[in-house]
Amino acid sequence: MTKSMNRRIFLRGLGGAVVAAPFLGSIGGRNARADAAGPPRRLIGMFTHYGCVTNRFFPAKSHGRLNAADLESTTLKHLAPFVDKLLLPRGIRAMNEWTAKMERGQGNPTHYQVGSFFTCYPLAPNSNEPFSFEQTTRFAPKATGVSLDHVIAKAISPSGTPLLLRMGSGSDNSNSAISYSAPQTLYPGITASQAFSALTGLFTDGAPISPDSYQAARGKSLIDLVRDDLDTLARFDMSGSDRRKLEAWKELLYQTSKVLTAQCSQSAAEALGVTKPNVDAASRGGLGSDVLTTKLAGTDMDAADLYSSLATLAAVCNANPVIFLKYPANYMFKGLGVTMESHSLSHRLDNAGMQGNCLPGALDMLLTIDDYYAKKFAHLVQLLDSITEGDVKLLDHTAAVWFQEMSDGNAHNLNNLPIVQAGSAGGYFKTGWAVNVEDGKADMSTGHSEAQCTGTSTMTNGINQSTGTEPTIANQPINKYFCNLMNAIGVKAGADGFAAKDGTEEVIRFGMYDKTEDFVGGGTNPAKIWSPGEFAALRAS
Repeated sequence: MTKSMNRRIFLRGLGGAVVAAPFLGSIGGRNARADAAGPPRRLIGMFTHYGCVTNRFFPAKSHGRLNAADLESTTLKHLAPFVDKLLLPRGIRAMNEWTAKMERGQGNPTHYQVGSFFTCYPLAPNSNEPFSFEQTTRFAPKATGVSLDHVIAKAISPSGTPLLLRMGSGSDNSNSAISYSAPQTLYPGITASQAFSALTGLFTDGAPISPDSYQAARGKSLIDLVRDDLDTLARFDMSGSDRRKLEAWKELLYQTSKVLTAQCSQSAAEALGVTKPNVDAASRGGLGSDVLTTKLAGTDMDAADLYSSLATLAAVCNANPVIFLKYPANYMFKGLGVTMESHSLSHRLDNAGMQGNCLPGALDMLLTIDDYYAKKFAHLVQLLDSITEGDVKLLDHTAAVWFQEMSDGNAHNLNNLPIVQAGSAGGYFKTGWAVNVEDGKADMSTGHSEAQCTGTSTMTNGINQSTGTEPTIANQPINKYFCNLMNAIGVKAGADGFAAKDGTEEVIRFGMYDKTEDFVGGGTNPAKIWSPGEFAALRAS
């Protein structure tokens, strides 16, 4: 080729797509249907462990238009400025609930069941003994299916890899793993330092910018910069195979160049607080340290906010259509004045047992953690809503969802799941509403989290699940909501209704089971989706 092109732009565009596949999974071959529909649509998930104090979390109104006053007395009060962009899906159940009598799931330990949350598949090895200490079924079980983040990535990106940011200074084991790239295959995700290196690798360096580099930074496609050379080459006599290779290369170059927009820049990263000193500070700390609440020097951010900034930068750079922030399990929030690690605290105890004398101040400490998480999600939403993308905000092209492992952390119940969504994913979702997908009533129970360890109640019992929500209500399968999310961001299904890379149909099925009772036995029941389709009530129209 005769036309000169800045080598670094080329390497950081085309080459970066290969080297940084986890970050550029949506670029090399993102679903053309999504491109044709306008700006990219994204799923950004935030996942926290051990549920919440549900009767303080939910607004009293379970169905109907929301206003700021509905949130003022709840944990979600920090989201009041964004109430018109919120969606609260009510009445949803996650899959594979642990019960003492093996009524609604497998007998493996309660928190290992989180492997079923985003897979809707059972665990293996299976246990039919809820209180067993047998080593292989207690400490080694893993999900037998692929999780939502990977299902999406496999469907709309050749790399098939999501961006999972592992928050905190430790590593998650199978007890808290939410991401599975294949059956029984944990996906560890990446750290803040790894994400920083890959994302900032998309930017130009401090050298004088060339005309081509300037045009690329302004959003002009690299293929436009070398169009004359490509057209000349295309006129040569060549085999059909070579011509197909040329067209494939042109398409890859065109898609890859999309990351080099004016907003995906060093200045954007710095505006979000994504700097090396901040990343280093967020990455410090050893076992037992509270790095998440560590304030970053010269900012109003803590380390958890830095991860939200990394997720936002990844979205600005169009680096991946599915981005997850995973908070750590069994964490000690020392910076919040919490004196017990979060697992034992969720049981209202000073240990990981399921019954005993209430830990003094347990509910107040749980509410402190709930409030912290709500602030962190509100901060993520604020960042996404502060960036203009086309005629609207980045948030408006996104579904940002706060998922929780369970409903009440003492009862370990999965019905009446706390889910908070911000953003309509390009107008796909109804916003400004609480939507009761079970029966449309506005007075669904908020649960009974304060039924123990308040007033004269000095004993707690998680085995009887009395702090949860009655098991007869709020049982609509989370599988359907996952179908909503996939359809919203452009995933398509094959003829069987499951997400497929080359699909043409609407996604109507996800997972192995959508009825938690079917998990009893650990996969001995035939695969069955009893209620295919998505929740139509969550759609904007």
